[in-house]
Amino acid sequence: MAEKKVTVMAKCKAKPGMEDNVRKELMALVGPTRLEPGCINYDLHCSNEDKSLFMFYENWKSKQDLDSHLEMPHLKNFIKKAETLLVEPIEIVLWEMIS
Repeated sequence: MAEKKVTVMAKCKAKPGMEDNVRKELMALVGPTRLEPGCINYDLHCSNEDKSLFMFYENWKSKQDLDSHLEMPHLKNFIKKAETLLVEPIEIVLWEMIS
């Protein structure tokens, strides 16, 4: 049986004054991630109402592909920097399409 596609919403909030740095760091993740096996889409969004709030909307061919993404050096490097850039830990929610 084939694995199910996984949708991810990952949200983070920049510390005051760090919005531009966070935007730059997150944008740097887009190119390499989109080249990863199993990546269907990896789209970065910024809130219209709060420019410190960012969200990735991602779709992966399988949970295994997502797990591989989470081990990539470019993502691990960002996670190491996140404590100095973000107000709180990244909020990640996995979703399964049901319709």
